[in-house]
Amino acid sequence: MAKAYSTIGTILKFGAGTGSSVTTAQLCPIKSFPALGGAPDQIESTDLENTMQTFVAGVQSIDTMEFTANYTKSLYTAAKANEGTEGTFELVFGQEQGTAKWTGMYHIHVTEGEVNGLLEMQIVVSPSSDITIE
Repeated sequence: MAKAYSTIGTILKFGAGTGSSVTTAQLCPIKSFPALGGAPDQIESTDLENTMQTFVAGVQSIDTMEFTANYTKSLYTAAKANEGTEGTFELVFGQEQGTAKWTGMYHIHVTEGEVNGLLEMQIVVSPSSDITIE
């Protein structure tokens, strides 16, 4: 039976710019991260002779990626400084289970609040490259 791993210790990093010489640093502590990629779009290939609808794989689509973090003014202000800047992202999985890497830009905003709730912020990343896991 394969061993399972926890998300504890997972860190989102960002560095302004792209390429192998970019240095990344922790953007802010995160509470959750989205799916890293998705299934390719399905292109219908059914013709009049088929009795069943058929498909072939199309282009893989990557939606915006939404990360949730606890809000503090200092974290928000620091992250806001690079908002809208093209850069390199690294999602370092805890327990040395690899690093997901991609390029893109992000926007950050404070989420809605509720009675007896936490102040949170959301980092919305628009990827501009494939996501690789090393």
